[in-house]
This record gives sequence, structure tokens and C-alpha cells, in this order.
Amino acid sequence: MKLFSLRGGVHPEGRKELSAERSIRCLPLPKNIFVPFQQHIGAAATPVVNVGDKVLKGQLIAVAQGMVSSAIHAPTSGLVVAMGDYVAPHPSGLPVPTITLESDGEDKWIEMQSVSDPFTLEPEDIAARVAAAGIVGMGGATFPAALKLNLSRDSGVQTLIMNGGECEPYLSCDDRIMRERAVQIVEGIRLIATAVEAQEILVGIEDNKPEAIAAMREAAKGSVVNIVVMPSMYPMGSEKQIIQVLTGKEIPAGGRPADIGVLVHNVATAFAVQQAVRYGRPLLSRIVTVSGGAIKTPCNLEALIGTPVQELIDFADGYSQPPERMVLGGPMMGQQFTNTHVPVVKGSSGVLALLSAEIGKAEASPCIRCSTCVRACPVGLLPLEMAAHIRVSDLSGAVDLGLKDCIACGSCSYVCPAHIPLVHYFNYAKGDLAAQERAKLKQEATKKLAAARSERIAAIELARAEMAAKRKAARAAKEFAAKQAAEKAERV
Repeated sequence: MKLFSLRGGVHPEGRKELSAERSIRCLPLPKNIFVPFQQHIGAAATPVVNVGDKVLKGQLIAVAQGMVSSAIHAPTSGLVVAMGDYVAPHPSGLPVPTITLESDGEDKWIEMQSVSDPFTLEPEDIAARVAAAGIVGMGGATFPAALKLNLSRDSGVQTLIMNGGECEPYLSCDDRIMRERAVQIVEGIRLIATAVEAQEILVGIEDNKPEAIAAMREAAKGSVVNIVVMPSMYPMGSEKQIIQVLTGKEIPAGGRPADIGVLVHNVATAFAVQQAVRYGRPLLSRIVTVSGGAIKTPCNLEALIGTPVQELIDFADGYSQPPERMVLGGPMMGQQFTNTHVPVVKGSSGVLALLSAEIGKAEASPCIRCSTCVRACPVGLLPLEMAAHIRVSDLSGAVDLGLKDCIACGSCSYVCPAHIPLVHYFNYAKGDLAAQERAKLKQEATKKLAAARSERIAAIELARAEMAAKRKAARAAKEFAAKQAAEKAERV
């Protein structure tokens, strides 16, 4: 298959060999599980259980709120012992609403509804089962999968692209799941294609994963699933880049893949879809890479959602030496954190404990206008110019230069010889713009409420005036009638 060229990109040291050759192992059942209501893009789920309730594995414990939301299920059987704020897997370390579940050690499932032949289901039924299972994008975006399926079908998507790139250094969870569960993944891919009525199915895998490529090709033999080998480059696994490389199409500024007839999903999402549609199993666990120079035994673990990160580190034999930096996800786009009691969530792909030699600490110096960041940007932006506008609080100028098209991949920061944290500028600016947009929407909503109040007051005053006029007219009519009766009585 012909591949199309990709602008920019970088080649960071992979470090995948630390964990890639270690088979997936299941983490022992934790005593306490902390399940946040917000594990996805959109509105947080609303709990349907109370403190003191006993729950079974797979039981619905929080329902989705609105279209852009996702259901949450009990990762194991046990007792709901608390419901309130708990530290979140976020750089801020701020707490979020969370259900605390105490395991009973039985890991007893609810009764599930399996389907012997899921391909007999209608596309809408497949999407409904995916929604009921609480599946979100497992590549890190955490967009509710069922909504993505429905929107893509309504948009007439023709091409389904499955992302097996896993271009972030250190991470090998997708590599391992493709090696070990290729048959289930391919079935999940075909189910996704059925749900969106796609005519073409492409699975992009980077060429540094030969075992995964062989396993997926064997599983896809005789099907319409086409395994495509892509060159290893960061950020090849990004949605925009994998579409461009495999199809030659570019997503328009401010658009989405469905606008050009494409849907992109992660291979781990396909496995979750297969489990949900065929067996009725909700999304309760995920594969997490535990790696980095500070980890004694790097590995890939299947951990229940809500498991404290410290338990993953302990299972990997702890630290060989104190880490300089802790990262959730990959080192390029992941989030730094310090509290290892944060829980694993649906979007957690990795737990990295990095040494100082691995993070290359250096003080930032003034920009030397070398344009290295421009050449590295996979979207074709001008990072140095955008950062200059942001430094002087000219956010509109940065937007005009394409800030909203930035995918925050970090390629520009990685190659900058002056060690300027360019992507931090862009993330800050995007956050500021989002805050301004929220403030604007709030202001508009306040104006609408004020206008509606003024209209209500005016309507009430008008009604009062009309009522007063009617009473006045009634009194005048009554007085006139009395006067007429008095005059008549006098004449008699």
C-alpha cells in the first residue's frame, strides 16, 4: 500500500525495549479501589449507588450525563465505603468526586448478556452496547466511543483507521495487546466497521513492532482488515498524522476526521469493543506500561480501573533509585504527577519513573531564530512566532498563526536547542482561551437571563396596568350605572 509523506516529526529514543518483551500480567486484586466520576471528555457521570451499598463486578455505579459522557462500572465486587473528593490523576493534584470501593476479595460478576454472533446486530445496537459498557478512546483522548460511532455513521464515514502506532517512547501496552490478543482486536475492528458502515479498514502499525505486525496479519487473514506498516516517527500515532500518512487526506482547520470521511480508533479500544459487544463486559481494566530508568522491573500490567498507581509500582518491584520525574502516559504528551496514590483511569496508558539523565533538564535561553521547531512541527505551524505572541499576551495573534491547530505533541520543545518549553506556552494559551470562552458564554447566559427577567417584569407590569385599567373601567361603569339609577328614581 502506498504511504504518503508526513511533514515534520522527530525521532526520540524509543526505550521500548525496557518493557516490550514482557508479557501482560494481571495485577492482584487491590483492597481499595478509587473510581473517579470523570474519566472521559465531557460531563462527569452521576452516581447511582450510595455509601453502604454492596456491588458486583461490572455493575453500573454512575450513569452518563448527556451525549458527551460515559458510564462508570464497579471494577470488582465489594462495598461502597465512601463517596467524595479524592486526589485526581492530574498535574494539579486537585481532588475530584470519586467512589471508594472496598473489595470483598470474591471478584464476583453480575449476570451478563452475551451474543453468540455479534455481527447479526444492527449498527445502532452495536453502538448502544458500546455506550452501555462505558467505553472511551483508549489511546488517551478518552472521547466516548459510542458517540464517535454514531456521529461517524451519520456523517457517512467510508474509511476506518485503527491506530496501532504507539509512537510515544517507553510505552508498549498497545504492542503487547496486539501480540497477545490479536484475534479479539480484529473482531473488535470488524464490529466497529459494522457500526459505522465503513467500506475500508486500515490498521496502521509502526515498523518497530514486527511481532505485533505478524500477529495482527495472521488474525486478519481472510478478512477485509488491511494491516499497514508505517515508518517509526513521532507523532505518527496522532490522529491527524496517521490519517495523512495512510490516506493522503488532511483534516481541515477546526474540523474533525468525519469531515473527510474517516474514523480513527485505537487498537485497545477495539479489544474493549469486542469484549462489550460479544460478552457484555463493561470497560473495567486496561493495560498499563510501567517503565522508566527508576523502575526495577519494567512491565505491562492489566490493572483494574481505580487501582492506586503505587500498587503498579510495587508490583514492578519498586524503584531502583529515586525518580527525578513521574509521568502518567508517555514522556512527550503525558502528565507529570507526584502523588502515587492517584488511581488508574480509562485513559492511563503508562506510569513512568524517569531519572534525571532521561529527562535532559536544562535551563531555557533566548530563542536563536534557528527555525528548528518550524521544521519539526508535524502540523506546519510557526511555534517560535506563536510563542512570541503568547509571551506578550497577544492570544489572538497566536490564534491567527494556527494555535488551535496545535496538537500539543511536544516535537517543537524536544528539538529546541534553546530548551524553550514551547508546548507549555501553547497549553497555557489554550487554557486561557478556553477560560475566556467560558467567561464569554457565562456573560452571554447572564445577559439572556437579565433580558428574560426584564421581559418578565415588563410583562407583569403590563398585566398589572391592564388589570388596573379594567378595575377602573369597572368602577366607572358601576358608578355610572348607580348615577343613572338614582336619576331615574328621582324622576319617578
